[in-house]
Amino acid sequence: MTQTMPTATDAARRADASRLLRLVLRVDSVSTAVMAVVLIAAVGPLGDATGMSAGFTVGFGIYQLGGAAALALIAGYPAIPPALARAVIAVNLLSGAACLVVAFADLMALTGFGVVFMVIGALVVTVYAVLEYVGLRRLTDAG
Repeated sequence: MTQTMPTATDAARRADASRLLRLVLRVDSVSTAVMAVVLIAAVGPLGDATGMSAGFTVGFGIYQLGGAAALALIAGYPAIPPALARAVIAVNLLSGAACLVVAFADLMALTGFGVVFMVIGALVVTVYAVLEYVGLRRLTDAG
């Protein structure tokens, strides 16, 4: 049994396969950063509209800033480690579930808009998780 060395064609195929994952990670990073800034900058009006406390809103925004930075870092790696991509997918799925818990578990007195806001957040991060999973599958299938 002989082992072959990776060729330039193999590297090009892997780079092409990672394109979707890298793009989704970047878009996820930017949209997460934008939402973080909105949460922090508009804490008063957003809190009034959603029923979320200022502490929760700012904490949620800070959490998202950290997530946005991590996503940007991972997207910028020359080769995206599959384990990190799997971690991103898991965190997005957990974040989506957490948004639904906040929306429906009566943990705080959310307004109707607040419930819709959290459900939309859950949908968005779930869509990112699915797209990142598809990108990861392409990457690992090409590898």
